Amino acid sequence: MTNGSQSWASTPAVRASMRANRSRDTKPELLLRRALHAKGYRYRVACRPLPELRRTADLVFTRAKVAVFVDGCFWHGCPTHHRLAKRNREYWERKVQKNRQRDSEVDAKLAEAGWLALRIWEHEDAASASSRVAEAVNARRGLPSPTSRRS
Repeated sequence: MTNGSQSWASTPAVRASMRANRSRDTKPELLLRRALHAKGYRYRVACRPLPELRRTADLVFTRAKVAVFVDGCFWHGCPTHHRLAKRNREYWERKVQKNRQRDSEVDAKLAEAGWLALRIWEHEDAASASSRVAEAVNARRGLPSPTSRRS
């Protein structure tokens, strides 16, 4: 950092590793997209559900007004898999807490505008997550659930 303050990263290697994390097209996101596409669903990728909302959803079903976020366990504080950092613990606790607070605010703003926000954890099975998304999209479209259509 140029102003003389200490970096959030404990070492240059950690900094390089963290900076290499992708904001889109992650493996869990790609698996979910493939599963939904195979079921015949079409969506927008890395799109703002609302123009005034400075947040992008990973998948957006515009007509159904469903925004899907694939959240990383570390970054968003998964109750099952999140582990506190050993170094710079206070920084990371604040960071994850702010991320969770922002997620709640985004969900509330979308709900106020008539949208449904779905949160999928990165560790979730793509097949079951895609079924959950499909059911929500169908419900918003007024269609039967995908499981009832098969019979």
